[in-house]
Amino acid sequence: MSQKLKQNQTSEAVLTVKPSDLASALPLTSEDSFPEVFATSRMIALMELAAARMMKPLLKQEELSVGVGVNIIHTAATTVGEEVKAVARFLKLEGKLYHFSVEVFDNGGLVGKGEHTRAIVATERLINSAKKRLNKEL
Repeated sequence: MSQKLKQNQTSEAVLTVKPSDLASALPLTSEDSFPEVFATSRMIALMELAAARMMKPLLKQEELSVGVGVNIIHTAATTVGEEVKAVARFLKLEGKLYHFSVEVFDNGGLVGKGEHTRAIVATERLINSAKKRLNKEL
């Protein structure tokens, strides 16, 4: 890793909300019911993407960054067709953990905010340890 992140450095990810991004698209059975607004899980994914994009220059070949923690609140609803923008701000490196503040905005203002933590891992090692943990062939 030749590069380092600078404190308060930012990165963004932008998405136009589609029907597949809505909470109403999440049900696994007919007994599940959610509203037709931007899903919290998709909001968190957008936050993670913004942070991951910032870390991309730090990665060696065969490495990737993975999310290891989120502490998020979803404060406002967003409907289909609206554009949402996630902004990740680098806070600090603590051991092997990269800490970010994350926020998501739509045209009405703040939609959600919180903290996100990521780490750099070797891709093959990650897959192999998942398989081992699940008692699968390597």
